[in-house]
Amino acid sequence: MRTWQVERRKRTRHLIELGGLIFKAGIVDLTGDDRATILGALIWMADKLRSDERDKAIALWAEKGKSAFEAEHSAGAHNKPQPQLDGA
Repeated sequence: MRTWQVERRKRTRHLIELGGLIFKAGIVDLTGDDRATILGALIWMADKLRSDERDKAIALWAEKGKSAFEAEHSAGAHNKPQPQLDGA
């Protein structure tokens, strides 16, 4: 396989995994799969990360994410809990 094909597959897998996180967080169902709303929320996150609240937001979001992954791991593959969302 050519180098560009390997890199393209890696990039595709990475993008699919990122999309999976949006689904795993319950965003798709909570927004009714409204792409404009999802993009707006992601832009809001990016703005937050560019602000003076960056460190606080990262700490909060990282803790929530770690807790969700741990809860999912503890529950097993068949019982995947949806993390609670709040306005960080």
